[in-house]
Amino acid sequence: MYFCAESFSIVLLNQSALNHSEDSICKTTPHADYCNYILPSNKLHSIFDYGNISIHHSLSNARSLLASVEHLLALPSTSLGTVRALEDCRFLSDQNVDYLSQVSDGLNSFVADDLHALLSAALANVETCFQGLESMPLASSIKDRLFRSNGTKSISVSLAVFRHWDDGDSTVTRRNLMVPKSGSIHERNSPLSLLMSTDKQAIHEFATGKKDIKTLTNGKISVAQVVMVSPRGDGQFTTINDAIASAPNNPSDNNQYFVIYVVSGIYEKNILIPSNKKNLILIGDGIGRTIITGSRSTADGLTTFNTATFAVAGKKFIAVDITFRNTAGPSKGQAVAVRNGAEKSVFYRCSFEGYQDTLYAHSARQFYRECDIYGTVDFIFGNAPVVFQKCNIYPRLLPNKHNIITAQGRTDPNQRTGISIDNCIIKASGDLASSSGAKKTYLGRPWRQYSRTVYVRSFMDSLIEPSGWIEWNRDYGSTLYYAEYRNYGPGSSTDYRVNWPGYHKDISSTEADKFSVSNFINGDKWLPETGVPFNGDFL
Repeated sequence: MYFCAESFSIVLLNQSALNHSEDSICKTTPHADYCNYILPSNKLHSIFDYGNISIHHSLSNARSLLASVEHLLALPSTSLGTVRALEDCRFLSDQNVDYLSQVSDGLNSFVADDLHALLSAALANVETCFQGLESMPLASSIKDRLFRSNGTKSISVSLAVFRHWDDGDSTVTRRNLMVPKSGSIHERNSPLSLLMSTDKQAIHEFATGKKDIKTLTNGKISVAQVVMVSPRGDGQFTTINDAIASAPNNPSDNNQYFVIYVVSGIYEKNILIPSNKKNLILIGDGIGRTIITGSRSTADGLTTFNTATFAVAGKKFIAVDITFRNTAGPSKGQAVAVRNGAEKSVFYRCSFEGYQDTLYAHSARQFYRECDIYGTVDFIFGNAPVVFQKCNIYPRLLPNKHNIITAQGRTDPNQRTGISIDNCIIKASGDLASSSGAKKTYLGRPWRQYSRTVYVRSFMDSLIEPSGWIEWNRDYGSTLYYAEYRNYGPGSSTDYRVNWPGYHKDISSTEADKFSVSNFINGDKWLPETGVPFNGDFL
């Protein structure tokens, strides 16, 4: 396979941006009053100045929130449930301090797409923190202290500023790069391509030293080390967590990977890959052979965020040929198999098995290719910019209840987040297909006010309800964005779909292409180095 490279422009932010008034900026955020409060009323030299101010407020609020959480965690009287919610907040707030510090330190040279991704993820982090705390019986004084920082509002203002920043060629500089543009792309020269093979002999030889890992380089991408996890004791590690701990923290080379080969077996352990473990690749022996499993659920008194069997935050994470499972079952409510908040992360030929809330695409740009996803209620959910391509989506049997595939959580109109389901197959799982009686399955429901989900070129079997979508307990029909484009199969007819103002049937190819790998998650810029195949656009 080959591709033709062509010139592709990326957007860089700089200080020569056009002037804007704070009034025009504030009209584009849901928090206009707060925006006018923090931005000066006099016209500044450029929108770059507004950006500096808004990011300063966002970073200051992130640090304030983190300090308040640390203080509350130190109090001996804090209940266990509250401690768990606060621990989530500490994790998320610490990540936000890192994100916003990156933006603040490199503001005048940031790639616009990357900046929007970081700010969108930061807003998702604050929202998740507050959602967990709101469900806890906290004293009003404690809640006031935590919410006083207006963390969501300041980041919302920052998003509004940078929406203005790259509106039109005159407000940005552009740099031409030679990168692949569309079609079916597989970076043949990526040394990671060899590791993606279904034949595991090569990776076994790298892990055992029979092959020199120096061959896994092409001048840009390289592999620092390949280690093996085996419960039989014939690898460097017997547990996945120990192998992760051995990976370097915050590697200085952004294009050097650490590879963990996990041989076939069942690994009953909850796993977290923290944000300091970047450029990590986890490769198994195949779906149903290498299995990572756990059984945490909200019925155990945990937050949804903390139920994940496998959670990852480290940038540029890749998983291949692994089954991720949560066995809590259909009666125990929210129980996450995978929670992903890793920027530019990829899951390839993996399986996600659970019931309610199986796959938590929490935040940051994500790509899933040729994966199997099983669940019942909201089993693909979160607020990441994410594309699922050539995946199998299997609603499962949930007695006396209906299934809902997606629940997207976009909270701000300026967030570049949403769920894009491209060229996938939606069919009943074995237990649902063999059950007697009709079981309703919906394409999605709006978890938050600006929920955004599209289905493109996908097969929909007869289990999909003619109305397609179902409301939440709030009316978000006019602010959400749901769309379908060129789907097929007995459940794909849009004749009887919902008539919400925010639902769009039979959208144009140009509109659909906004949600492609190239345009929605900027995949042309970062996926080729991973060695994972992808289709760039819909046109």
